[in-house]
Amino acid sequence: MKRRSFIKSAGTISLGIPFLNSCSSLPAFQQEDFSIKTGPVSINTWNFQEAGKTAGATLIQGGTALDAVQRGVMVEEANLDNTTVGNGGAPDREGEVTLDACIMAPNGNCGSVAYLKNIEHPVLVARKVMEETPHVMLVGEGAYNFAIQNGFKPKNLLTEKSEKEWRKWLKEKDYKPIINIENHDTIGMLAIDQTGDIAGACTTSGLAYKMQGRVGDSPIIGSGLFLDNEVGGAVATGMGEEILKNVSSFLVVELMRQGKSPQESCELAIKRIIKNNSKYKDFQVALLAVNKKGEVGSYCIHPGFTYVVNRAGENRNIKSESYL
Repeated sequence: MKRRSFIKSAGTISLGIPFLNSCSSLPAFQQEDFSIKTGPVSINTWNFQEAGKTAGATLIQGGTALDAVQRGVMVEEANLDNTTVGNGGAPDREGEVTLDACIMAPNGNCGSVAYLKNIEHPVLVARKVMEETPHVMLVGEGAYNFAIQNGFKPKNLLTEKSEKEWRKWLKEKDYKPIINIENHDTIGMLAIDQTGDIAGACTTSGLAYKMQGRVGDSPIIGSGLFLDNEVGGAVATGMGEEILKNVSSFLVVELMRQGKSPQESCELAIKRIIKNNSKYKDFQVALLAVNKKGEVGSYCIHPGFTYVVNRAGENRNIKSESYL
């Protein structure tokens, strides 16, 4: 079975946001300059450059953190080359593409959808749930019906490429995730806008060839995403089951609340996962966080995880520190 590289050339969708010329030429890896903490900033998991550009452009133009993270992750939801998020995502074992997403506002309000079929942008549906219903999460048929009732158009999300890979998998039905060539490279994003408010979003098509009905950490507030506007926020990627067991994003924020830096908090949360599972060498989990000061931290189990920081419209792709 051929595995997909986690670093893809991100596709561009038109969101009415002009990209900045300063983002056009990007070195492969740069260290974060922690002396620059003021002003708007966005961070996102993995090397999703166009997502970072889109969020950064939104912030520079005076947009809210909530709009920035929504628009940023939508880039990957529409990117057909990304088989781990949105349209073109790898299907479950039955050949169905099912999507999970959540979004969280500075005031603590949040919305989520899980096991959503045939809707290209689950993050938009999650925001509708947050803003227009008394609920936090809708799933399956209920989430789909809610989307249709609110004007979303159904769309077949199983591309020819993804279907071809799925049919290859059916011949052996062998599932052995390879570290950092995973098939569940969630995009999680956090942003701080010009007013200092923090928002976050997370979206994925989940594990490729997962069992029908499987939901991971990405749409679960506190696991795939959590923030407190007075403290900071965190997002997670990797093996969702392990993130769920430890409510990792919530833990990172609570550690920052205690006065620890984003880096220290991510490290402690990863070490909690390692302590609780002796088989930690068999999977990857990565955490990414930003505090109210704009300081960024990240930590993962295995080397290979990278993340994008956008400050003042400039992207930096940064290698995360790792336990191993």
